[in-house]
Amino acid sequence: MVFDVRPGDATSPVILHVPHASRAVTPEARDGLLITDDELTDELDNLTDAYTDVLASRAALSAARRPWIFENRWSRLVVDPERFLGDAEEMLQAGMGAVYTHGFAGRKLRDDDGVRAEAALQAHYHPYATALSTLVADRIDATGRAVIVDVHSYPTVALPYELHGTDPRPPVCLGTDDFHTPPSLLAAATAAFGEVAAFGEVALNTPFAGCYVPADRWHADPRVTSLMVEIRRDGYMTEPGGPFHDGLDRLAAALTTLIDADPVS
Repeated sequence: MVFDVRPGDATSPVILHVPHASRAVTPEARDGLLITDDELTDELDNLTDAYTDVLASRAALSAARRPWIFENRWSRLVVDPERFLGDAEEMLQAGMGAVYTHGFAGRKLRDDDGVRAEAALQAHYHPYATALSTLVADRIDATGRAVIVDVHSYPTVALPYELHGTDPRPPVCLGTDDFHTPPSLLAAATAAFGEVAAFGEVALNTPFAGCYVPADRWHADPRVTSLMVEIRRDGYMTEPGGPFHDGLDRLAAALTTLIDADPVS
């Protein structure tokens, strides 16, 4: 299975989307890699949004109405489900489109093989996108709306692949979209994470911007609202690839506060 869906309350419109928490790499993806096992570990340590699955789970368990969780079972080194397909994806210039050919420091991971890449898209990218779109449709049918909260993290120091690595790196970054992020959702998130004193500043769209919306709803359906929550990793874990600390519980509490705020417009 490409993804896991953890059901929430039947009346909850909230979907916690966790695309980059897994370190698991499929045998097919490993077979095409040009790097050693140690180099693979290095890539996973730096590119995995470690423990964001734990963060989402703890927040969901504490919420007044449990949200739904949609989680990628595989590493982004297999396929990155949040990349655009085609030339619209700016990360292609770093070799990090939907199927990465290069890693976090420019290291070549695999040959640019169109046949292999298309097979990965058919096996992972398209089923993932279809299933998440189906879950969004289900929440709209059940509640009249869907609220996607995209849960990510990023390193304290910019990695070489980052196209905007010189931008500010606040403790919490909120990624928005002019169509799909209403003021009430942004205000609720700013208040929820701003209350966590250990994390300090909450900033918008820096160093990462935007938020995930299924392609069939993108800039077409205002019933779908979305926000990306990016947590700087020093706020909850030892970098890179080390254990989490008590900051994770404070972040989970903030995420629960956002879920319970239930902004509707």
